[in-house]
Amino acid sequence: MKLKHNSRQSFLLLVALVTLSVATTTLRAQESSSERLLVLLRDASALAIVDPVSGSVLGRVPTGNDPHEVTATPDGRLAFVASPSDGISVIDLVTQQEIRRINPGQGSGPHDVLYVDGKIYFTIEGYKSIARYDPETDEIDWTLGIGQESTHTFALGADSTTIFMSNRRSNTITMAEGVLGGPSETTLSVIHVPGDFPEAIDVSPDGQEVWTATRNDGGLSIINIPAKEVIQTIDLGMQDANRLKFTPDGRVLIIDGEAASLVVLDAESREVIKRISMAEMDTGDGAILVSRDGMSAYVGLRDADRVAIVDLATLEVTGEIMMGEGSGPGCMFWTRANN
Repeated sequence: MKLKHNSRQSFLLLVALVTLSVATTTLRAQESSSERLLVLLRDASALAIVDPVSGSVLGRVPTGNDPHEVTATPDGRLAFVASPSDGISVIDLVTQQEIRRINPGQGSGPHDVLYVDGKIYFTIEGYKSIARYDPETDEIDWTLGIGQESTHTFALGADSTTIFMSNRRSNTITMAEGVLGGPSETTLSVIHVPGDFPEAIDVSPDGQEVWTATRNDGGLSIINIPAKEVIQTIDLGMQDANRLKFTPDGRVLIIDGEAASLVVLDAESREVIKRISMAEMDTGDGAILVSRDGMSAYVGLRDADRVAIVDLATLEVTGEIMMGEGSGPGCMFWTRANN
């Protein structure tokens, strides 16, 4: 069968379009990340699911009012979002729906959430306690009194059996050793911090130190974990240091909300490398998350309704993800894509 000239042109055009469509689909697949960036939208009371490569918001799931912290299972199926006023939302990331709400009790004020060995650990500020939730049985299977005021944020030790927590109004850090074994197996040590209102907290990559920034006086305290004591304090002149994260290569990132800047330090020398200005973006009460490969930092800019992307090689802001007007992005977490 012979095709007429016009028919042959149409046929070749069709083949070209199909080829272009396949190529475009392949390119898009390559540009899509195997991970998902979970971003809490504090002012919109929702959890956003983001493809970090394309910057696309793939979904928004309503949560309790003003959600503060989020964690997720490694398989990317469930997320857990803490709202101090409304409890902890359990979210199915596949269907993008809240499937249940954990209520620790009236006035409990849950704040931080941490996934370890199949269980969810969370702070209960109102009760001066922490607790553990089992997603399989849908039960809070134990609580443990900490005895400090405003137990707020967690950091997991290198051994994954020790949890550190900041107690803001007591100006202390609690070290809970053996916590995975339950209250009867846990040893608590209280470490006093010279500064005022410790909140930001993280453990060094070598597992030997805990760093905490004190929010009301712009200081930084460094704790030697084996000695269980503060070994150094540094006055960085920060105005509102509320989040701190180590990078895999031993640098420290601290978000200074009121100064609208990201402070970068060398952990070994304790020297400030750079203060990255974000004045045009308005950080507000933001958050920091480092990419797994250590190449980028994601900074939640609550007042600017966006997430800034910082190249950790050049220490420059190289991109941003718009989260929508009135969203107020805060805490973030990495999990696996579940396509």
